[in-house]
Amino acid sequence: MQTSQKLSLPTMGCGTWAWGNRLLWGYDESMDDELQAVFNLCVSNGVTLFDTGDSYGTGRLNGRSEQLLGRFSSDYSGINQENLCIATKLAAYPWRLTRGSMVSACQASARRLGRNVDLAQMHWSTANYAPWQEERLLDGLADLYEKGLVKGVGLSNYGPKRLQEIYPKFKERGVPITTLQVQYSLLSTYPVTELGIKDVCDQLGIQLIAYSPLALGLLTGKYSEKDPLPKGLRRLLFKQLLPGIQPLLGCLREIASSKEKTMAQVAINWCIGKGTLPIPGAKTMKQAQENIGALGWQLSAGEITELDQVAASLDKAMVQNIFQTR
Repeated sequence: MQTSQKLSLPTMGCGTWAWGNRLLWGYDESMDDELQAVFNLCVSNGVTLFDTGDSYGTGRLNGRSEQLLGRFSSDYSGINQENLCIATKLAAYPWRLTRGSMVSACQASARRLGRNVDLAQMHWSTANYAPWQEERLLDGLADLYEKGLVKGVGLSNYGPKRLQEIYPKFKERGVPITTLQVQYSLLSTYPVTELGIKDVCDQLGIQLIAYSPLALGLLTGKYSEKDPLPKGLRRLLFKQLLPGIQPLLGCLREIASSKEKTMAQVAINWCIGKGTLPIPGAKTMKQAQENIGALGWQLSAGEITELDQVAASLDKAMVQNIFQTR
């Protein structure tokens, strides 16, 4: 039986990749109280979509992001509570081989959350290396909606060609694809400018979600070649990219100054201006407040064009997700 519940999508969401990830983001359990405060601040300001994944969390902390979201949503009682949308991405692990494995995976996520998943998403496509596996997993994703276990289903890291190939199967079953998320920012325009995914999503009535809208922090203006770089894997990437993206950072800085906004707020607002739903991450109250400051105003068409042109002129861009399909 199909669900009759409706999903409520805000203008901006919050990504929770860092909540439980030690390797890239330096998570520690001592951060949990502030993360709860971040959650409360976001929801009370209309940032009601929280994007997570059943693979989020390093090592023994696997699933930690979902556990924290479950705890925080249970403890929250205030404005916008009824609009809360927990979106989890179900990983296409090689041992998930049947449609039932997707149903089981979503049920496991629901147990960690202590509530039903609102939006279940396929984390990545296996079309490039195991097409037979993907067909079964997509069947399982549709099953979740038909069984009323989720309010909506979505995809992640899909390109327009693959989306158009699988869309009819969902439509035939009466299962709407609500969202599709791709890596999209001023340093990662490829899915939209080269693949044309936004146009296809618009035609099919699918909301495009922009993950990593701040390019792992590169677009915040916090880092430069002189200032201390983040530790770990990001350090290597930033060393490679920072020298070549100075024109874009300069343009962001100039527009931010004229708007009395921050560079991060301009970068996020650019994503909103492009018709996407950005999901910047936040580990601290300061970051959450800054993200929220991207709402309630608009870049002019001229400013968006200027940013587009500078971004297009750069020699370097963010590395694309290896699972992004065409």
